[in-house]
Amino acid sequence: MTDVTKAGTSAGSAPGGQQGGGAFAALGRFIVRNPWKVIAAWIVLGFIVIATAPALPTTTNESSFLPGSYESIRAQTLQTQAFPQQGNVTANAAIIVFSKAGGGKLTAADSATVQRVATELNARHIPNILAVTDGTTSPNGLVQTVLVAMDNNIVNGSGNAAGDAIKVLRADIKPLMPGTALKEGVTGAAAQQLDSQQAGDKALAIVGIVTFLLILVLLLIIFRSPLIAVLPLILIGLAYKVATSLIADVNQALDLNSSSEDSTILLVVLFGIGTDYFLFLMFRYRERLRLGDDKKEAMVQSVTRVGEVIASAACVVIAAFLALSLSSLSIFRSLGPTLAIAVAVTLVAALTLIPAVVSLIGTAVFWPSKAWQREPAGTAFASIGNAVGRRPAVTAAVSGLVLIALAIGALSLKPTFDLSSSGISSNAESITAMATLETGFPAGETEPTLVYLHATSGTLTTADVTSYEAKLKVMPGVGAVAAPVTSSDGATAEYNVYLSQDPESTAAVNLVQNQLRPAAHAAAPAGTQALVGGTTAVYADIQRALDRDYAVVFPVAAIVILLILGLLLRSLVAPWYLMVSVGLGFAATLGATVLVFQTLAGQNGLVFILPMYMYLFVVALGTDYNILMIARLREQTREGMTPRDAAAHAVAHAGPAIASAGLILAGTFASLTLAGDQVLTQVGFAVAAGIVLAAFVMAMFFAPSLTALIGQRAWWPGHGGQRVIDKEKPAAGS
Repeated sequence: MTDVTKAGTSAGSAPGGQQGGGAFAALGRFIVRNPWKVIAAWIVLGFIVIATAPALPTTTNESSFLPGSYESIRAQTLQTQAFPQQGNVTANAAIIVFSKAGGGKLTAADSATVQRVATELNARHIPNILAVTDGTTSPNGLVQTVLVAMDNNIVNGSGNAAGDAIKVLRADIKPLMPGTALKEGVTGAAAQQLDSQQAGDKALAIVGIVTFLLILVLLLIIFRSPLIAVLPLILIGLAYKVATSLIADVNQALDLNSSSEDSTILLVVLFGIGTDYFLFLMFRYRERLRLGDDKKEAMVQSVTRVGEVIASAACVVIAAFLALSLSSLSIFRSLGPTLAIAVAVTLVAALTLIPAVVSLIGTAVFWPSKAWQREPAGTAFASIGNAVGRRPAVTAAVSGLVLIALAIGALSLKPTFDLSSSGISSNAESITAMATLETGFPAGETEPTLVYLHATSGTLTTADVTSYEAKLKVMPGVGAVAAPVTSSDGATAEYNVYLSQDPESTAAVNLVQNQLRPAAHAAAPAGTQALVGGTTAVYADIQRALDRDYAVVFPVAAIVILLILGLLLRSLVAPWYLMVSVGLGFAATLGATVLVFQTLAGQNGLVFILPMYMYLFVVALGTDYNILMIARLREQTREGMTPRDAAAHAVAHAGPAIASAGLILAGTFASLTLAGDQVLTQVGFAVAAGIVLAAFVMAMFFAPSLTALIGQRAWWPGHGGQRVIDKEKPAAGS
C-alpha cells in the first residue's frame, strides 16, 4: 500500500468524472468572472426579502401541534360547542397564587386582602384580560388563588398578546402588595408562555454569542488568519437573515407556527452547516493553490470538485427535513420546511456568495499565515489514513463495537412530557408560583383531566350524569372528581377529574392512555360517548402521534437519502452500508444521551421529542460527513488507486476538513447546553455527541474501512474503479 505521507496530492477528478466540465464548473467560471454581480444580487435580493418579511409566529400551546382527529382535540371541539362561553374563554389562563410571606396558614384578614386585590385588578380592565375573579383557598389553608380569564384564541394562538397582558398584570400587582404580609406570583398557561418566550430570547442571545465566538476562535486556530475567521460570520449572517425572512413568509402563507426553541435551533443549524460548507470549500481551495493553480482557477476547480458533494450533502439534509412534512404534529410539519429553507439558502450562499467574495480576495484571505503555500508532511490524518488502509478489518470492527456498545444504552430510554415549562428557568415566576400552588393543592388539581359525556341523540338523563360520576371516582389513578356541569341543551356533561399523579408526569400520561381512557369509554351509558381531554390527554396523543411519525417519517427519509447517495456515488451498494452506519450512529447517540442524563445526572428521562430532533440533526447532518469522505474516496479510486490506498488518501485529505467541520458544528450545538432550557440542553448535548460520532468515528474510521474491505464491489454497478484521465482546462479568463 502506498504511504500517503510520501505520495503527492492527487489532482483527481470531480465525483462525476467530468473534470472542468458540467454544471458546477460552469457555475464556478461564471462566479469567478462576475463576482461583483453575484455580490450585488445577494445584497439587493436580501434587502427586499428582509424588508418585506413578517414576524415569525410562535406558540407554546401543545394542543395546537395536534390534528383534529385525536381525542384530546375532539374533546376541545366538543367543549367549544357544548359550552360556547367556556370554549371561547380560558377561565384560568393565568392564576395569581397568594401565600404568607413568612409561611403559615392564611387568616381571614389575608383572604379579605386577596379579594380586595382581585377586585382592584379587575377594575383596571387590562387589555386582553376579560376578568380577574376570586379562586379558592386550599384545604390546608396555605394558598389562595385568583383566576385570570382570557380569550382562548389569544392564549392558544401565536403572537405576544397574552404575554403582554401578563406583563401588565404582574406590574400592576406589585404596588398593591406592600404592608399585606403576603407574597404572590402569577402562573398558568399565559404566564408560562411569557416566561418561555423570555427564556427563549435569553437562550438565543447566549447561544448566538457563544456560537460566533466558537466559530471565530476555531477558524483562527485552523487557518491562523483573522480574515478567514470573520468572513463566514459576515456572509452566513446575511444568509441567516434572508433564510429567517423567507421562513416567516412561508409560515404565514401556510398558517404554520414555530415553537419557542425554533429560532435558537435555526441559528445554530444555519451557522453550523454554513461553516461546514465554508470549510469544505476552503480546504479544497487551499489544496488547489498548493497544486499550482492561480487564485481564480483554484476557485473554479474548488466549486467544480466540491460543488457536487456540498449540493448532495445539502440535498440529503433538505430531504430529511422535508420528510417531516409527513408528520402528524404541526411542530415538526413547520420545523421541517423551516430548516429545509435555511439549508437551501445556505447551500446557495456556499456555492455563489462565498466563492465570489473569496475569488476577489484571493490568497490574501489566508493572511498573515503562509501555511497555505505548502503541504505539511507526516500529518496526523496521514497516519490515521495509513492505519485505516493497512488494517481496515480491525478498524471497522473496533469502530463498530464502539457504536454498538453505546447503542445498548438506548434500551433504557424513558420519555418525559412536560414540554410547556421545560424551556423555562426554575427561578422564573410561573415556575416558583406553580411550586407554591402545589403546596396547597394536589398535583392533579392544578391541571385536571377533562372528561365529557355526550348523548349521541337527545339529552342526558340525571341518572346518566350521576352514575357516570360515580364510575369515574373509582377508576384507576383518579384522586377526586368535581361536581359535573351540564350544557344548556342537556346533551353534554363536563367532569373535572383530578389525577393522583402529577398531570405532566410519564406515569400520568401512561395512566390516561392505557387505563383511564379505556375505562371512561367503557363506562359510558348506552346512547352516550365519552371523550377524555386536558393537558395529560394532549401529551398522551402527542406520544401516539410521535409513534406514528417514527413509522412513517423515518422510512421515507431513509429511502430519499438512499436515492441521493445512489445518484452521487453511482452505486447500489455503498448507499446501503452508509445508511446502516448512520442508523447505528443514531442509536449510539441516543444511548450516550440516556447514559449522561438518566444514569449520570439522575434525571427522570429525556424530553419525549428528543429522538425526532436527533433524527433531524444526527441522521441528516451525520450523512454529510460520510458523503464528503466517500466522495473523496471514490475520487481517488477513479484515479486508479487500490481500495485500500484510496481509503488512506481519502482520510488524509478529507479528514482535516471533516474534523474541523465536525468540531465546529458539534461545538455550536453544544452551546445550546448553556441556554438554561431542558429541551435545548438535551438537544444540544445529543446532537453534539452525534456529530462527534459521525465525524470522528463513522466518517473517519467506520465508512472508509468498510469501503476498503468491500473493494471495487462498493461501486457496483458503476465504474468507481475505472481510471479517469485528468484533462486540465486553461485557467479562467486566460
